[in-house]
Amino acid sequence: MADGGGGGKQLSDLPEVILHSIFTAVEETRTRNAMALVCRRWLEVDRATRSSLALRGNVRDLLLVPTCFQSVTHLDLSLLSPWGSSLLPVYHQHEDEDDELRHYGNQLIAHRLRQAFPAVTSLTVYARIPAVVAALGPQWPRLREVKLIRWHQRPNSEVGTELVPLLQHCSSLFSVDLSNFYCWTEDLPPALRACPRAAASLIRLDLLGLSSDQGFNSRELLAISAACPNLRHLRASCVFNPRLIGFVGEEALLGLAANCPRLSLLHLVDTSALSSSRAGGEENGGVPPEDSRISHRALEELFAGLPLLEDLALEVYPGVCDAGPVLETLNSRCPRMEALRLGQFQGICRATGLHLDGIAVCGRLRRLAVKNAGDLTDAGLVAIGRGCSRLAELEIEGCQEVTEAGIRRLVSNRRGTLVEVRIAGCRRLTAARSLWSVEPIRDRVESLHSTACGTPPPRDRRPRRQILRRKKKNSRPISNTDSPARRRKEGRVGSGAGRGAGSGGCHCGCRGGGAGPTCGGGVGELPAAGGDLHQGGRRLPEVCEAEPGRFFGLDSLSRYTRLRKMKLDCGEAQGCFIHGTAHEHFMNFLLKLPTIRDVQLREDYYPAPEGDASTEMRVDSTSRFEAALNRRIIPD
Repeated sequence: MADGGGGGKQLSDLPEVILHSIFTAVEETRTRNAMALVCRRWLEVDRATRSSLALRGNVRDLLLVPTCFQSVTHLDLSLLSPWGSSLLPVYHQHEDEDDELRHYGNQLIAHRLRQAFPAVTSLTVYARIPAVVAALGPQWPRLREVKLIRWHQRPNSEVGTELVPLLQHCSSLFSVDLSNFYCWTEDLPPALRACPRAAASLIRLDLLGLSSDQGFNSRELLAISAACPNLRHLRASCVFNPRLIGFVGEEALLGLAANCPRLSLLHLVDTSALSSSRAGGEENGGVPPEDSRISHRALEELFAGLPLLEDLALEVYPGVCDAGPVLETLNSRCPRMEALRLGQFQGICRATGLHLDGIAVCGRLRRLAVKNAGDLTDAGLVAIGRGCSRLAELEIEGCQEVTEAGIRRLVSNRRGTLVEVRIAGCRRLTAARSLWSVEPIRDRVESLHSTACGTPPPRDRRPRRQILRRKKKNSRPISNTDSPARRRKEGRVGSGAGRGAGSGGCHCGCRGGGAGPTCGGGVGELPAAGGDLHQGGRRLPEVCEAEPGRFFGLDSLSRYTRLRKMKLDCGEAQGCFIHGTAHEHFMNFLLKLPTIRDVQLREDYYPAPEGDASTEMRVDSTSRFEAALNRRIIPD
């Protein structure tokens, strides 16, 4: 800003209060780091206003723990190096160590962390051993949010004793996240009963994706809901299979509604849905072989008992047939409903005439996810597009009767509101057809995810010379009004946008302005204008089969210099063998990406067996890789 006398005022001349407000509004970590390098004053303001911090060093080096972030309220200790190691020293039973000395060593590290970050109210920590929770819990009695992470095997301790120290010392907790914490389902109910005050204060409880291979049964779900009557957000993996003892049925659902009537978010997902996205009987057209033990009347009473419900996810097993009338009841009983996710629900929208039915009458929905609805057709999608006028996010997964025509008509009807689309596991949709179906919103889509498993069109077996002659004969001259620049501007680049475009499975996510060129063969040219593919992923078998005669190597990823995020799915790979020193060689290809700044090494399979060190990357290999990564010169 320049004043009338010809002098000038710098941005650093702003009052302290305004400068603090500007720094507080900046949340992106790299931007904050760049701002802190401007001058010493800005560095002090950054340290005084930073509210979130993730430590990535070795916390046992107490002298390296930063002490200048006194205002941090959210502390993440789950990324400490080497990843997966305990925050505190691990003592084995055969070691002759004094119990008192061991206790003081743990308390010293915990006390040092409390001195460095006294204002912490939200904590994320990798709790590999129970001593981590027991040592850190008393340090911040005003904790409000806690997220525990553990992918290793549960230690040999008594049921429920691992979480008791946390609930005893932090009685004002309102959010506990155990979605990435490997433990037993039997551990939680005794801990909640032992600490009734902390259990009564809980508002959010996330148990979905609990790393145990078994979900909560009916008795455990009722015990949790009875101990936490003030819950408003509950996410849990359950056992809905009626062939198993203690399955979640009508009694558990109605008891849950009676114990926690203030729930606004309820996610109950069967464990089979977490392990397989296509568990719906593809051989039967996606329709489950039998009906579940949950009646329509029980579902209607559940909805009537939760009038404040805004976000509902029900993925049951085997399934619920003729669910259209139940969803109409949901619309009338829960007037605040905005997000709905259904798994194994059949007959959600019959669309037999012009009259809207089933899920199509839920006009207030903004997010809708339909999974394994075997009888959902294109007509049902069109009806949903007509009825759900506020729909902004759509997910279709495992619906075998859906084609690109139905999705395209739904997308066209909701072009003014729809910004996020996810299509996965549909038999009749290849990658190119999925992308063609969302072409009407290519100029405004913010997130696009496509995992195609459809049958690709047959390859043209004619000689290449004959194919080129045929294309030359059918081609037309390009005039000045139809130049390549104009076609790029209008989004008509390439002929692969049609239904007969390339094949193969593509898994991609695009942020900010449509889909761009994808990383890998088999998809053809995408029907989208502008933007670059910053997030992408590939399934190894699909990539290898996309182009016969060509091999896919991880080294080829170094050619995509603008790739910012990658997801590599090796879940369907067969015949993979990695010897003991392959971890370090496997990660060396990442050093060839010029824009990469940080890599988290998480190669353990869970649950890791006790005493098996071959499943973890060696500490010296990790150190060498981190040193090579830190020696790189970052352009900005």
